[in-house]
Amino acid sequence: MGGILIVDDERDIRELISDILRDEGYVTRLAGNSDECMAAINAEAPALMILDIWLKDSRMDGIDILKTVKRDNPDVPVVIISGHGNIEIAVAAIKQGAYDFIEKPFNIDQLMVVVSRAMETSRLRRENTDLRRRDVTTADMIGSGAAFKALKSNLEKVTKSNGRVMLTGPSGSGKEVAARFIHAQSTRATAPFITVSSASIQPDRMEEVLFGRETTERGVEQGLLEQAHGGVIYFDEVADMPLGTQSKILRVLVEQQFSRVGGSDKVRVDLRVISSTTRDLKAEISAGRFRQELFDRLNVVPITVPSLDDRREDIPELARHFIAMFNKAQGLPLRDLTEDAEALLQTMQWPGNVRQLRNMIERVLILGENSEPIEARELPGREDAVEDEGRIILSGGLATLPLREARELFEREYLLTQINRFGGNISRTASFVGMERSALHRKLKSLGVVTTAKSGARVAHLEDDEDDEAQ
Repeated sequence: MGGILIVDDERDIRELISDILRDEGYVTRLAGNSDECMAAINAEAPALMILDIWLKDSRMDGIDILKTVKRDNPDVPVVIISGHGNIEIAVAAIKQGAYDFIEKPFNIDQLMVVVSRAMETSRLRRENTDLRRRDVTTADMIGSGAAFKALKSNLEKVTKSNGRVMLTGPSGSGKEVAARFIHAQSTRATAPFITVSSASIQPDRMEEVLFGRETTERGVEQGLLEQAHGGVIYFDEVADMPLGTQSKILRVLVEQQFSRVGGSDKVRVDLRVISSTTRDLKAEISAGRFRQELFDRLNVVPITVPSLDDRREDIPELARHFIAMFNKAQGLPLRDLTEDAEALLQTMQWPGNVRQLRNMIERVLILGENSEPIEARELPGREDAVEDEGRIILSGGLATLPLREARELFEREYLLTQINRFGGNISRTASFVGMERSALHRKLKSLGVVTTAKSGARVAHLEDDEDDEAQ
């Protein structure tokens, strides 16, 4: 916030108040008329205003300025001062939202008491607003694998700038967590983080939600862009934004200002924009569903958030993080994981990515009846059922193959799974499966299994798949 704004038409008075407040450690700005006052507010909203009710040679008097400030910046406390004080003026000022009224000539001690209380009120209002804006999504970045380290390194590079970031990756991979990490590590960390869920807002309400509105019945209703002033606006699934709204957002990015729906005043905003999408935006542009100009503005720094399949090394660490989180938030049992449970989690399919893992851990903790380590048999969605005598139930396709073909298919899928489980590390894979490294290399070659770099990690796949991707 921009310190204390002192507005008085008498130069000696405003400079005297400023000197007193600066001696107490406050930052002040000065304005001698309504035009200077409104320009200062538009440049940066103050934490507190001290406002003379009579302003000579001004388009607006103190009451008019008070009304405007309480309409556009309702959280800014305004202390009214006047040399013509009376009960009627004081009552009128308080009715319009003034924090307090001080009569000239004022007592310095009285002024300092009012200013101190008003500044504390301003601080509490900002804290309450911040608390209301917070949700269950955190900025915790959990992992230690190569793909995770590459992602975190890219995110750290953009935290200290105001560059616009485009996060891409599959649904549930943690794009919002990445966006919140950028915000939490930036110079805007104490300012708002506002999420725009483009897919969940009705298209005909999108502009009101973003820009706010003005009506005679309800006055000013701030939109999400205004609420994010000074902080970060996060456009989740930006491809779902209607074309008409895209053009208006583009203008906001260029001009850093907009008008509310139904209003004519220009609202200035200072925003950092982070966007995310699961779609191919270039394909959306070709299909006429996304504007090239908006893409160019938003895609200044593109960062890919890897899927959970590409960071299987991190699954045990993520699972333990969720266990601790649910224990703290919901009082669910603080359980560990057995080695079998870890191995099974690392080899399962995760189409829902990190979100699916989080939901699975919560389900296991809710349904579990003790505080013993989580065992593999407790995990839902297993592809193979393990019976008491150690047998496994084969899938229908595998059971119909001759032994040689079934063995080759099993070995290929087993080794693909294990290599990806260990982040492409052949030495760790060889140690786990009980083979010499050179023997494992020969086996992989005979099965057509290769490893390539993806999202900062080594990923195993069939050689034919690589050829198909290259075509």
